[in-house]
Amino acid sequence: MIPDDLDRAVRLAVAALRDAPPDAWDAAAGSLDWTCWETVEHLADDLFAYAVQMAPRTPPTDGLVPFVWASRRPGGPANGVHANRAAGPDGLLRVLEASGALLVAMARTTPPHVRAHHTFGASDPEGFAAMGVVETLVHMHDLAEGLGLAWDPPADVCARALARLFPDAPGGAPPWRTLLWATGRADLPGRPRPATWRWDGTPR
Repeated sequence: MIPDDLDRAVRLAVAALRDAPPDAWDAAAGSLDWTCWETVEHLADDLFAYAVQMAPRTPPTDGLVPFVWASRRPGGPANGVHANRAAGPDGLLRVLEASGALLVAMARTTPPHVRAHHTFGASDPEGFAAMGVVETLVHMHDLAEGLGLAWDPPADVCARALARLFPDAPGGAPPWRTLLWATGRADLPGRPRPATWRWDGTPR
């Protein structure tokens, strides 16, 4: 998993989202309880949070960098990043691009021996880049359902994300389908989707 994979995933996501109907942003994002607008904010927030977690000279390994994360409505995502609604969808996508660029830059410039906290366990720059890839690909699946868009990410990027974060995922199916299965969004032949899931960001 390399930062270029993350850069590619974010660029493809933004390009796809530019085709969204302008009146569809308040629709539910797939099976999520969030609107499509909130889901893009959540994705941008994830990318931002992973970037800043590695940013201190001595990154914390026992908790998050203490930004304030707050929801704008009951049941909405608790974010530190919110887009100005007055800027419209173009502004929302700029926020997503900016957050993605921050994580790409941090993954490229942070020494590989650095470790930083994540809820699923401390990880390294490559691991955080892989997390950003999975967040982008999978939440784009949710968004594509809510916005009526096509979304079929590159198989090679999906395969590298699986290998890095889901090393025990079953083989035999296309990487994208397997990634959806690993994140509880699809069934595989003989394998119902898991009710709960988590990735393994352990440094390799």
